[in-house]
Amino acid sequence: MHAIEDTRPNGTVQSLLSDRHSLLLSVILHLLPGALIVAAYLLIGRPFIEAINYPTLLGWAIALCLVLIPILLGLLWLGYKLNGRFSLRGVLHYTDMPVPRGKLVAMIIPLILWMMVLSVVTEPVNRYFLHHFFTWVPFNGGAGSFTAFLNGYSHSTMLTTMLICLPLTGISLPLIEELYFRGFLLPRIAHLGGWAPVVSAVLFSLYHFWTPWVFVSRVIFMFPGFWFAWRNKDIRLSIGMHVGVTSILATFGAIAVALNLF
Repeated sequence: MHAIEDTRPNGTVQSLLSDRHSLLLSVILHLLPGALIVAAYLLIGRPFIEAINYPTLLGWAIALCLVLIPILLGLLWLGYKLNGRFSLRGVLHYTDMPVPRGKLVAMIIPLILWMMVLSVVTEPVNRYFLHHFFTWVPFNGGAGSFTAFLNGYSHSTMLTTMLICLPLTGISLPLIEELYFRGFLLPRIAHLGGWAPVVSAVLFSLYHFWTPWVFVSRVIFMFPGFWFAWRNKDIRLSIGMHVGVTSILATFGAIAVALNLF
C-alpha cells in the first residue's frame, strides 16, 4: 500500500493562512521579498548584465523573477496544503468579484490616469530625495530619469531589453505583486480597519528597497488603488490600476525605442 500524503496545514501553514496576521508578521512578509530582490540583483542580476553588457533594467527584471515567481509558487503550495490541489482558492481573498464589470472599468480608468499623472508630477520629489538622501545607494545608476538606464547602449540592445521586460516588468511581475500584496496580505490585516490600506501602501513602498527615493511618491500614487480594493473587497481594482499602468508604460517605452524616439 502506498502511504497517503498528509496535506493538512501544519502550524506554520495555519499561521500564514489565518484570516488575521499580526502586524509584525505582516511587516516581515511585506519586506522580506524586497530584501531578497536586492540580494538577487547584487549576486546574480548585476553580474549577469555586466557580463553581457546590457542595461540595469534587465538585471532588476531577472532579480524580480527570481523572487516573485517562487512567491507565486509558494502561494500555490499553500493552496495545495489547504485544498489538496494546487490552487489559490482560500489563499487569496478579495477574489469574489463583487464589483460589476461596467463599474469596475469606470473605476479603473481614473485610477490608471491618477497613477500615471502622479508618477510624472512627483518625479521632482523623487530626484530631491535621491540627490539629498540616497546618493550612497550602490545601485542608483539611471535613477532620476525615465531613459537614463538605457543611455550608452546600442539600439538593438535597448530594444531587446525593452521587449524582454515588457511581459515581465510590464505585466506578469506586477500581477504577481498584486496577488501577493493585495490578494494575500492586505485582507489579513483588514482588522486594522481604515488603516489597512494605509499600512499596505506604506509597506509596499518600503518593499521597493531598490528605489527608496520613490517611497513618498509611490505611497501617494499607489494608495487609491489599494484603498478601493480594500473598500470594495475586489482585488481587480488594484490589479487594473497597477498592471494597467506598468503595461502601458512598458509598451510605449518599447515602441519609443523601436522608433528611435530617444
